[in-house]
Amino acid sequence: MKLNTHRWWRDAVIYQVYVRSFLDSTGDGIGDLAGVRAGLPYLKKLGVDGIWLSPFYPSPQHDHGYDVADYCDVDPLFGDLAEFDLLMTDARRLGVKVLLDIVPNHCSSEHPWFQEALVSAPGSAARARFHFADGRGPDGAEPPNNWHAMFGGPAWSRVTEQDGTPGQWYLHMFTPEQPDLNWRNPEVGTHFDHVLRFWLDRGVDGFRIDVAAGLYKHPDLPDSPDPEADARTRDSVNPLAWNQPEVHDVWRHWRSVCEEYTGRDGRERLLVGEVSVRTAREHAQYVRHDELHQAFFFDLLSAPWNADAFRKVISEAMQDIAGTGSTVTWVLNNHDQVRTVTRYGELGTEGSGLGAARARAAALLMLALPGAAYIYQGEELGLPEVVDLPDDVLTDPIFRRTGSRARIRDGCRVPLPWSGHASPFGFTSGVESAKPWLPQPAYFAEYATDRALADTRSFWHLYRDGLQLRAGLPQLGEGVLRWLDTQPGVLGFVRGDGLVCAVNFGTAPTPAPVSGTPLLSSGPCAPGVLPGSTAAWWISDCTNP
Repeated sequence: MKLNTHRWWRDAVIYQVYVRSFLDSTGDGIGDLAGVRAGLPYLKKLGVDGIWLSPFYPSPQHDHGYDVADYCDVDPLFGDLAEFDLLMTDARRLGVKVLLDIVPNHCSSEHPWFQEALVSAPGSAARARFHFADGRGPDGAEPPNNWHAMFGGPAWSRVTEQDGTPGQWYLHMFTPEQPDLNWRNPEVGTHFDHVLRFWLDRGVDGFRIDVAAGLYKHPDLPDSPDPEADARTRDSVNPLAWNQPEVHDVWRHWRSVCEEYTGRDGRERLLVGEVSVRTAREHAQYVRHDELHQAFFFDLLSAPWNADAFRKVISEAMQDIAGTGSTVTWVLNNHDQVRTVTRYGELGTEGSGLGAARARAAALLMLALPGAAYIYQGEELGLPEVVDLPDDVLTDPIFRRTGSRARIRDGCRVPLPWSGHASPFGFTSGVESAKPWLPQPAYFAEYATDRALADTRSFWHLYRDGLQLRAGLPQLGEGVLRWLDTQPGVLGFVRGDGLVCAVNFGTAPTPAPVSGTPLLSSGPCAPGVLPGSTAAWWISDCTNP
């Protein structure tokens, strides 16, 4: 048996559902909760342990739900609370855990709190829930400090006061439609206590926490020390805006709330954080025994396709994060990143075939690592990034704020293809059905789910077979990892009593570290040989120390 099997989250595999792009049940071209419910049997067949739902709360959708106007309801775009309850019932019946995406760093500019702040005076209790400040320079015409927003431009916007005069400024680390909440105000923490309990009472199994290293800002709001740095990414490591020490008190409290519910019924609730910090050591501080259960480890996602680079980030994670008593939470992709097939293909000169081979190998590598793993929807189909969306259909606020296509995220959010040979590929249906909210390219027909299920060589079968073995083999999931001595360009390790995983990061074949036929491989793999851009698993009693 695996270690700590009662603590389901320690080695769980969670599938990220980007709700608006998963499956549309109403024919309006936007995915919804009923579509998620209809897709649960598919996900159960794939073999995942749970799902993480992107925000479906009432929202003006300036950042596709990450601008929340009401944390305790469902946007009519996606359904209603009754439909959510049906989803929870079906998920529980199928044994699929459900995590919600919660956004505590900021809310929507249409949230009642912020609307109240706009009509209230400077220094009021309503404005104290946010970061309002007087401007600098003549007549306060300059922002209070030099911070930049993650999505481009300054992190401050000026309001017009009730008498029509230019007034104070408010902080927004993403877009002006997403004002940052002031967690130094106890009202904010009390409000989120209510939010957590509202959804826990409806049966959810935990929360993915957006911007978990955020929340607290330096109380004096001083200038950032790097004013000339890149306008989008600089404040992801700004020590004045992120990773303030007080944030850890929030996670200790939220952990206590989850444990209170676990104490009632014995069912563990999970907190997994989106933690963007500079080192694995800083990351580890968020998963200490009384804070978050887990935090996404993004270094594997960002590592170049290189055996030494992968070994370095894996070793650091195992030392610093697993050393806290938590388990590492591995990710290769999510709704903010270029899809794996395209990302790896761009690093070579042999076209998309190389990217697909590397993505398949990376999937087997991730599923063999100790800890938990998250799979972004469509990765199991081998979907590439849609890189040629016309400007007039782009919806990412990064594009609106910067006018640049660099780092835009629409290309990984195009609705999934389910069946058929032309758009909408079964994503939306009905006689008067609308077009998908982002256009699907014609080549998506090659990746449709019905074709993937019928082709035993597909990405889908690789993921399904890997997940089945992971669930059934005692060596996989949680546990230790021992590195193997391997050929240059090959990464190899042993899990438990003789499960060997090896990845050839090169393009030429090399001798396999284990003789015999692999238990599972990401591509054709003859006994004794590990082809280029290929990963394989073996069961062996003869591994080099």
